[in-house]
Formats: sequence, structure tokens, C-alpha cells
Amino acid sequence: MTLVFPASLASLFARLPAYPASLAFATAFNLTVWKSLQDLDWEALQKRRFCVHVRDTGIKLWFSVATSGLKAEKAGQADVTFTATLMDFTRLALRLEDPDTLFFNRRLLIEGDTDLGLRVKNMLDGVEFETLLASFPYVLGRLVNRVRERALREGMA
Repeated sequence: MTLVFPASLASLFARLPAYPASLAFATAFNLTVWKSLQDLDWEALQKRRFCVHVRDTGIKLWFSVATSGLKAEKAGQADVTFTATLMDFTRLALRLEDPDTLFFNRRLLIEGDTDLGLRVKNMLDGVEFETLLASFPYVLGRLVNRVRERALREGMA
């Protein structure tokens, strides 16, 4: 299944300041999955700058890692940038697609400090989907799980 994000909307998103979207992303991440990830070894990632570039939407999210979770950052130089389409990031988040497959098919780009990027990818890939889901608020967790199950049933994996 391929969704095409409207180019006019992507052009608009690309012109918006990065900080509000980065703050929304970091807050949502911290309120949902950080609880299940906080025990991982984040020390080597602290104070490093990351960028997630959602290619087809024009959105770039900037953040760093702190002891309390992700910290939104203003646009600037990132140590590592992850680039993919909205659909590919969604498929990664729902564990419908393996990050290595996307990487080797050039659908997931890791630019900058690739060692840092691979370390992050491997850390997150090592966490079971059910563990992540358990940290979501109940209703949101059920919704995410239903979306994933439906995609699996319809052969989108």
C-alpha cells in the first residue's frame, strides 16, 4: 500500500518552523514509549543531536536525548539524520517492516554519524513491540494494536 502525501501540503509543512513540531514529537514520545525505553543505555546518546526527516511531508524533527527522555531542539546541525517517507516510518513504528530491509532498499537513509545512527536503530529494534505498546495509555495502545493487526491481516507487512 502506497500513500502519496499531497505536495502542496508538504511544501507548506517545509516552511513551518521546526521547533513546534519537534516539541510535539518529543512530548508524545516521552508520554508514550519513553517509560519502556528509559532503562536502555542512553548514556552514549546524551547531548547528541538527532533529526528525523519525513521526506514526503517536508517535516523535520530535531531533538536530543536527556535522562528524562527526548528534548526538542531548534533546527540546526544534527549528529545523525534519519530520512524516510511517512509510510515507511509508520511501518517501522508498527513493526511491519524491518529497518534493515528499508535501509538496504534505500528507503531509510542514515546520514551523518552512521555509527550513532546504527546504534540507535539496534537499540530500538531490540525492544519488543508488545513492550512498547504496554507503555502507551490504554486506549491509545489498543488503537495502535488494532491498526497493526489490521495491517497484518490485510497483508501489508
